[in-house]
Amino acid sequence: YNKMIIVGLTGGIGSGKTTVAKQFLEIGIPVYIADEEAKRLMRRSKIIKRKLIKLFGKEAYVGEELNKPFLANIIFNDKNYLQKMNAIVHPKVARHFEKWVLKQEAPYVIKEVAILFENGGHNTCDFVITVTAPIETRIKRLLKRDNTSYEKIEAIMKNQWTDEEKVKQSHFVIENIELENTKKQVVKIHKEILKKA
Repeated sequence: YNKMIIVGLTGGIGSGKTTVAKQFLEIGIPVYIADEEAKRLMRRSKIIKRKLIKLFGKEAYVGEELNKPFLANIIFNDKNYLQKMNAIVHPKVARHFEKWVLKQEAPYVIKEVAILFENGGHNTCDFVITVTAPIETRIKRLLKRDNTSYEKIEAIMKNQWTDEEKVKQSHFVIENIELENTKKQVVKIHKEILKKA
């Protein structure tokens, strides 16, 4: 496990880190998307389910599925719930990631985490890539992509570090405004990581 190089990939909401993750996949680098795995574990893990129902009440789930609007509403009004939920889910995701890494055959792996710095995850990475984009671009993307409002986007952005704070602690930065240019940056970073690997 120590031998595998772990590259954290992060970026604020709407920066396009998923687009960047796909480009790494295309050049043959395994990508672990922490948010997706967290969602899967919340559905599949009986332990997580039990703990979340204890924390939020029976309405936390509708059948097998997480009751997202219900949870989002509680979290939106009380940030402590977000921390409590993360304390339940994050350790499980971390263990799942460790098992996943052992199965990968590659010079390095990418771990995509929305709140990598915010929850201290950058400390477990060899390198960190931060994806940035101008705030206006990010808000436009989100309004187009999600059924959301300025208020909700702003609330999420408030909980995330600013780009400046992230960039200071990153090894690489990708400015994701125009797709072709982003691809070039991915290839360049890939080559640099291979050199260091």
